[in-house]
Amino acid sequence: MSLSFPVPKVALGTAPIGSMAAQFGFAVSDEDTRNTILHSFQNGIPFIDTAPLYGNGLSEIRIGNVIGELPRKELIIATKCGWLPNTVGGPVTDGTRIYTKDAVKKSVEDSLKRLKTDYLDIVHVHDPDLGDFRRQVLDEAFPTLNDLKSQGVIRAVGSGMNEWQMLADWARNADVDCFLLAGRYSLLEQEPLREFFPLVESKNISIFLGGVFNSGILATGAIPGARYNYAVAPESIMAKTKAIEAVCARYDVPLRAAALQFAAAPTAVTTLALGMVTPAQVDDNLAMLAHPIPADLWKELLAEKLIDSESPLP
Repeated sequence: MSLSFPVPKVALGTAPIGSMAAQFGFAVSDEDTRNTILHSFQNGIPFIDTAPLYGNGLSEIRIGNVIGELPRKELIIATKCGWLPNTVGGPVTDGTRIYTKDAVKKSVEDSLKRLKTDYLDIVHVHDPDLGDFRRQVLDEAFPTLNDLKSQGVIRAVGSGMNEWQMLADWARNADVDCFLLAGRYSLLEQEPLREFFPLVESKNISIFLGGVFNSGILATGAIPGARYNYAVAPESIMAKTKAIEAVCARYDVPLRAAALQFAAAPTAVTTLALGMVTPAQVDDNLAMLAHPIPADLWKELLAEKLIDSESPLP
């Protein structure tokens, strides 16, 4: 299967818009949410990625309060199923992880209400790797989503998580159009290159990459307290990041420019889902994607074995 509609190279990732201070270290206001969504759309980013997990429904509610100001047919709204919040805006521990037929249908219905829309462009099965849910997902979640797709309630079916191995399982055993892979392909990690990317390309499954800064360190650099995969970066990651930073500095290229352009380079990658909470962050990411990078920088990263020898280069 494959997407029946085009998607842009950048999507607005809205986990931070759920004001998840415990995960991201900061809160986000309604005003910043509105300004960021509108500014993103005005600058060629009509693709919004959200989930019930983000702020326990708060991200979806905030998006729903804004997108009425925009032409719905020009937007691409992706959300997820697998998490049913108890208290909207409450902690992410306040809910139930479940992938049964009834739970998936309820999740989609609730998301439609929070987002104030009558259809969803994409619904991903969210984080089923966080437990023993394989059979439930294959037997109930994906068939339910594909049934909703046949009814026109959703336009595409996918799955989003932080590991590529289970996504590869879905590619082989389920009817899917797209995947959101978070944090596993970046300047610091290229493990999906040899098996996963060729597999999804052979099946025409679109890949959206999230977490291309590995939750912080590839944007901030190896500063004290830099975050890697939602925790303080270990020394090995700090050392590798410093080595990559040194190469970038020799060519006067910002680390985040190299990180974004490297992640976008594989032909399997359709879209980068970037968490942005201010118009300035939108502008900066777009500028970094367009920043000139000499070919010699990539050659030096290869020569120093800082990136996989088979890495597609921008």
